[in-house]
Amino acid sequence: MAFLGEFGGVIWNVLAFVVALSIIVTVHEYGHYIIGRLSGIKAEVFSVGFGPKLISRRDKHGTLWQVAALPLGGYVRFLGDANAASAGSEAVDPALVRQTLGGAPLWARFATVAAGPIFNFILSIAVFAGMAFWQGTPVEDVQIGRIHALPESQTNELKSGDVVLGIGDAPVATWADLGKAAEAVPAASVQQWHVRRDGAELTVAGPDPFPAVVGGIAPRSAAAAAGLEAGDVILSIDGTPVTRFVELRDKVGAAEGRPVLLQVWRPGAGVAEYTLAAREQDLPTATGFERRWLIGVTGGSFFDPATRPTGPGEALGTGVTRTWDIIGSSITGLWATVTGQISSCNIGGAISIAETTGQAASAGGANFIWWIAVLSTAIGFLNLLPVPVLDGGHLVFFTYEAIARRPASERVMSILNVIGLALVLSLMVFGLSNDLFCR
Repeated sequence: MAFLGEFGGVIWNVLAFVVALSIIVTVHEYGHYIIGRLSGIKAEVFSVGFGPKLISRRDKHGTLWQVAALPLGGYVRFLGDANAASAGSEAVDPALVRQTLGGAPLWARFATVAAGPIFNFILSIAVFAGMAFWQGTPVEDVQIGRIHALPESQTNELKSGDVVLGIGDAPVATWADLGKAAEAVPAASVQQWHVRRDGAELTVAGPDPFPAVVGGIAPRSAAAAAGLEAGDVILSIDGTPVTRFVELRDKVGAAEGRPVLLQVWRPGAGVAEYTLAAREQDLPTATGFERRWLIGVTGGSFFDPATRPTGPGEALGTGVTRTWDIIGSSITGLWATVTGQISSCNIGGAISIAETTGQAASAGGANFIWWIAVLSTAIGFLNLLPVPVLDGGHLVFFTYEAIARRPASERVMSILNVIGLALVLSLMVFGLSNDLFCR
């Protein structure tokens, strides 16, 4: 039964990965296709998947749209391309040379190649903006929205709609003040909350501002492997009661990878125990990176903030900001890995991506869509790296052509493409080895 369960998990991960990859690659290739078509370049085939075609149809522009048997990506084959990778060229009627990728003006080639990664970023921005629009924006007052379930042992007289004015002796006027108040008051299972309710100010008993509530589970972490879930409340670690999430972090760090016993309360399921060992990970800081022992849980609150509708412009700004943050962290992480600031085990391969995708899908549709947006940004960024055979490599060749007013020689491009292909394959193998041996 354990084998069947593990096998079923693998199948789920693969299916989720295939769905996510198909969406991301289809958007990427559609970017190449539509900008190429608008630039006067003819696409002969647009394929979702590789290998033998399963279904197909030809549109009024002469492009064959097809779904192929191997759902591991997709491609656009332009007129004159020798293969699906657009590597090499075939002879075409001289009258049709302008409709080929190689025979198009430099601006058209540059725009067509750049469109793939750009469309990946557009997908990410659209998803993040849509989620911000759907979820709303916290109101300026520290107002309590939905209250999550807590163990019966934790007193909570707070109600949805309460506006928090203070905790203990610490005043609260903004969301930043809430964090400051949590640091100012001693950790305790019961705190005195000063709130405004229905126009009246009163003091009620409530939990610690940031109890040991699990807000999220990191993929491929000790917590994910043990079976912890978002919404769990950690009651104790190695028999010592835990009141505040920061206490959990400190005790896990002090164990330095030694297995710890967590007593956990789960809504609707009661109390259970989990044994897990933290893993060392590199975390970004304001000045660089630091290595810490982590079990892979993020802290949460026992309530959601009350929200107001998010305007379209505000949601779009959120989408752009989140996409740019992912690009920035990718650049920082890549540079830190290359320079040896952090472990090379931070580079994952297909297995880790598939596992993460499966866990995101298991966590719900919103998490899966969010992860697709993250992956889309990452794939767009990777494709812009100045490596031959990637889109970024082609853009470098085009830039050279614009400056030198002549294309690079076929011999030089062939050599660089071989080197680029070797680099990409080496990175794939390296990532796969990390998936197998870095735990």
